[in-house]
Amino acid sequence: MPDLITEEIVHVKGHPKRLVVFLHGYIDSSEVIDKTITPLIDKLDDVAVHVPQSPFMCEIHPNKRQWYSMHRFDPNDDRKTVPTLKECVAFYEKMAPGYREAFEYVNPYIDNCLNEYQLEDKDLYLCGFSQGAMLATYISLMRENKIGGCISFSGIVAPAKFLLKHAKSSPDMLLIHGDEDNLVRFEALDFSKQNLQKMGCAVETYVIKGGRHRVTEDALDAAAKYLKAKFIKMAAE
Repeated sequence: MPDLITEEIVHVKGHPKRLVVFLHGYIDSSEVIDKTITPLIDKLDDVAVHVPQSPFMCEIHPNKRQWYSMHRFDPNDDRKTVPTLKECVAFYEKMAPGYREAFEYVNPYIDNCLNEYQLEDKDLYLCGFSQGAMLATYISLMRENKIGGCISFSGIVAPAKFLLKHAKSSPDMLLIHGDEDNLVRFEALDFSKQNLQKMGCAVETYVIKGGRHRVTEDALDAAAKYLKAKFIKMAAE
């Protein structure tokens, strides 16, 4: 497959000993999420932060991007309004082809980034918001080698049934979610934690009190603390 990702924002802090890749959400862009996560980037040292832009225009907003089509699997956005988490999860299970297709073009991009800095999977940290969080989680579980860690902002593990059978590694995870999230329901946090633990992942969670569907300053603070702790631990090994 040709290199589909041709747009990115890159921050190089000092001499990069780690790589952080942050995936934007649905109806989003690298430019918007890059501005949002500036407080996180500012707290990190000796790191390269890559914020790639999806090559695909969003199906419902011509000036934004998407990693894969949501309406292909849920044309009426019913996953947001169905009464139970079980019904909601069923929609994400249908999206398995979308995750696989996105993996096929995002994963080689990540390999290229690692090669650029001569880093290994253990030095890689995948992060993402919303759809980007779901894809970051999926990729981190499906890579051949265990990565340094993954941080999900307002995401859900999907497709869970597929991943429970086919996950290739069990990276450490930090799940961040607002308890008043209006788009990806808060129950997704516990659902994701339980399923990730079944896959052998060490999981930490951080709840944003009153948090809606966005990346907040305290969420970025929690992510920075998590990453810095991981960096210190890795350096000591």
